[in-house]
Amino acid sequence: MRKGTNRARVVGRLPPAGDGMRAVHQQVLRSFTTTGHAPSAAELAETAARYGTTAGAVLDGLHAGDYLQLGPAGQIRAAYPFSGVPTSHLVDIDGGPRVYAMCAIDALGIAAMLGTGVTITSADPRTGEAVTVTVRADGKTAAWQPASAVVFNGRQISAQACGPVPGAPGAPVVQSAPGPPGAPTVPAAADACCGYMNFFGTRASAAAWGAAHPGIAGEILGQGAALRLGVDIFSRLLSEASDGPDR
Repeated sequence: MRKGTNRARVVGRLPPAGDGMRAVHQQVLRSFTTTGHAPSAAELAETAARYGTTAGAVLDGLHAGDYLQLGPAGQIRAAYPFSGVPTSHLVDIDGGPRVYAMCAIDALGIAAMLGTGVTITSADPRTGEAVTVTVRADGKTAAWQPASAVVFNGRQISAQACGPVPGAPGAPVVQSAPGPPGAPTVPAAADACCGYMNFFGTRASAAAWGAAHPGIAGEILGQGAALRLGVDIFSRLLSEASDGPDR
């Protein structure tokens, strides 16, 4: 496990701006929140049309900025913190559906983003031990089982950070994930980071996993630090909802 300058760096997310991107992006997030899956193509098209554009154009822009990730057929495979495909991180939203989170940190940030309590069910990828975290509606307090559970916060060594470019919430983060023709080739968080941010039953298990994966840079986070990171990244993502054209 590599530390110091190689520590996994995750930066906070803000809503995108311009050309209907914010409205469509938040529509996608709210759909996962209420239905457990992405909105239909017709629903997205209706929203995009209000801004004089198409759903395809907006989704391509959101993909290019790593606000979400599209699969080869154009389907939404990731809308951080939610996953459009099954992962090992199940999140039951109080009064809402069960969803999949992209990673442990994303799962921990959902309560703060929604202002709603959640229960996370995952497993130690090394031992298979179940890990359950119940995050209260304030997003800042949680009950962990087992009490010794931690989070490994990792990324591929070749990736400089996970998330949007710091200080430029509207600037694109380019990636290699399947998407629009001509897309640049720096890995998206979904590819370079999300698979390496996991819950572990103990600090020793997380350290052993890190030692067995020399291509992954990372650090072990205690419960408080992991929860704060999730809050820092996702708490503002739905706080700037737009009812009219983006400004």
